[in-house]
Amino acid sequence: MEKSILIKHQKNALKRRYKELIEQAYNFRQTDSALSDISEYRAIKLLHKINKLNYLSRDSVQLVS
Repeated sequence: MEKSILIKHQKNALKRRYKELIEQAYNFRQTDSALSDISEYRAIKLLHKINKLNYLSRDSVQLVS
């Protein structure tokens, strides 16, 4: 499969997981602040990975143009 398609699929999977973690963090905020912080931390790490993939996909689009 083409590299840009693989990056796009990976990015979509990470975005879905990011949204789940953010929702978990929000739901735990009132009951268990430690779990909320852990979920938020994991979401931030995923967001960093998503940003890296955005950078990679941007580079591949510029090379084709």
